[in-house]
Amino acid sequence: MTRDAYYRPIPTPLTGRWQLAGGWTRFSQFELLRRGEQPIIVDTAPEAVMQALTAPRADLLGLPLDRPRIMGIVNATPDSFSDGGAYEPTRHAQTLLDEGADLLDIGGESTRPGAVEMAASDEIARIEPVIRAMAGHAPISADTRKASVARAALKAGAGMINDVSGFDFDPALAGVLADAGAPVCLMHAQGLPADMQDDPHYGDVLLDVYDALAKRIDGAVASGIERARILIDPGIGFGKTSAHNLSILRRISLFHGLGCPVLLGVSRKRFIGTIGGAETASERAPGTLALTIAAAAQGIQIHRVHDVAMIKQGLRLWDALSGEAEVS
Repeated sequence: MTRDAYYRPIPTPLTGRWQLAGGWTRFSQFELLRRGEQPIIVDTAPEAVMQALTAPRADLLGLPLDRPRIMGIVNATPDSFSDGGAYEPTRHAQTLLDEGADLLDIGGESTRPGAVEMAASDEIARIEPVIRAMAGHAPISADTRKASVARAALKAGAGMINDVSGFDFDPALAGVLADAGAPVCLMHAQGLPADMQDDPHYGDVLLDVYDALAKRIDGAVASGIERARILIDPGIGFGKTSAHNLSILRRISLFHGLGCPVLLGVSRKRFIGTIGGAETASERAPGTLALTIAAAAQGIQIHRVHDVAMIKQGLRLWDALSGEAEVS
């Protein structure tokens, strides 16, 4: 469904009239966005919009979302774009927890640009031992698009599923999560990893992604998943150019209007290197930190990152200066 008007809350440190999503930042005004028109600043929004923007978000796997949360990335994949095969996954998962990760995201299938689908049995074999080893040590998310993999991951001890396809890849996944009563993150992607960066195009990328995620949320609810258990991710780098990514990040607070917690995955992505002059993925941590702080200032609750210690330190310093969010 295409809307006529979209209201983006403009975050203001400490002084705003309303609390944004029950979190650490506030707002008093809105950027009113319409397709084909220049944004304008307004002081009011419809009641339904206000409800979505101000309602506190439910805890995630026991974690209150009243502060930015760090999701550590564990790639049990030899072909990940960033760190494939660079570490033993279970030991790395513990390292991320020691560095201050609030939860772990464990994945066994690379979804980097150009990646091809792998067999579900191979994906399960990669992630199941890591999940079993870490279950009870931290909240665990399993990064998968497949119903059979999700079922095995939940049985092994994962508490939620992070689906980069937003249920587009395997429609049966929605039923698995409805039956399990587990949270799910629905990400936006245009195309499949094998071809998603060939020619991504949008009418208005910010509003198109917002509408696509709203449709995915409605579909998940219709499948029996409670709205309080749904997170959303705008899918930076998944079928998007550098210009598309920047357009989303500049106004990412718009996505609070969907009434769900927002997860952001920008860590070490190619556009950071293109803009920041970092050719290899491991050199992109400073750029990742800059984008993470900018997103936290817009109230984004969950940050999926590789370099946990650096991100944790940066968020603590940002909090000390702004006084906006307590970072534990």
